[in-house]
Amino acid sequence: MQHSQTHLRTRPIAAGHLRAFEAVARHLNFRAAAEELALTQSAVSRQIQSLEEEVGVPLFLRHTRAVELTSAGAQLLAVAAPSLDRIDIAVRQIRQSAGRRSVSLTTFASFASMWLIPRLEAFQRDNPDIDIRIDASDSAVDLDVADVDLALRYGPASSMPPTAMRMFGEQLTPVLSPWLLKSGPKLKKPEDLAQFALIEAGDAHRTHLEWLTWRRWFDLHGARKLSPKRWLYFNYAYQMVQAALTGQGVVLARLPLVAESLGNGDLIEALPQHRMDSPMAYWMIVGPRSAARPEIKAFCDWLMQQSRETRETVGEVPDPDTIDNID
Repeated sequence: MQHSQTHLRTRPIAAGHLRAFEAVARHLNFRAAAEELALTQSAVSRQIQSLEEEVGVPLFLRHTRAVELTSAGAQLLAVAAPSLDRIDIAVRQIRQSAGRRSVSLTTFASFASMWLIPRLEAFQRDNPDIDIRIDASDSAVDLDVADVDLALRYGPASSMPPTAMRMFGEQLTPVLSPWLLKSGPKLKKPEDLAQFALIEAGDAHRTHLEWLTWRRWFDLHGARKLSPKRWLYFNYAYQMVQAALTGQGVVLARLPLVAESLGNGDLIEALPQHRMDSPMAYWMIVGPRSAARPEIKAFCDWLMQQSRETRETVGEVPDPDTIDNID
């Protein structure tokens, strides 16, 4: 096939032949691609030829017994393969949800794994006809344009939009496994922490979360010179708590996220009289295009009931500035 600059086209290519291209590129074999696509080998070959004509350059080197991607083919495959995967996933979700009620939400990974998911079974049991889709990501999503119904976010009130509903606030407290508390050194005052490994977020000192650090807790409780037995650093709150659950050290935990573990005895609050207030809180934000749907209202009502129970469990006294917003 002859190609020159005069043959190069500027309009977007038709997408119909990309499926055949991806199959041939994956198998590097026209016959295998044809079998997968339930087409004849000549039909696949014609589709690839048409695609090459549209692109303007060869996508494959055709040898006697083998097929090889050109650099242009490799470049196109790097984009086409994941795009086709995303299209297939979206179509499956559309087919599965057709005619069904659903709630899609976004939140950060630690909150999803430590607070939301353990409670979801109760909602699913009472609302078996509502599907739930959770996107756990630390990146904020714009609810005005994204295909998401609501967001559960973490931050100070000053960073939240006026429509945000406060779920609960936050305190930090040292917690550890009952096994470590029983078998390790005595832990009755802040200074005793020097005999333990302390668990902390590895990037807390370099981010806006510095108020979650042990150093701030030391300063607040008159232990500025305290140096622990060793430090253990992790990226996420759920990793830190998991390390504490397995007896690897003491973590300065976000109280709402470990309330259930404290309630069932998996973790022990070592120094309950030395809790530390945080300026952060947990918020629910409903997308403007979703608020009127009955399944969204049902899920939000359930979330706020769960939030009330969390506030009661941790003994939270509401902030007078936000009390009208709480429920």
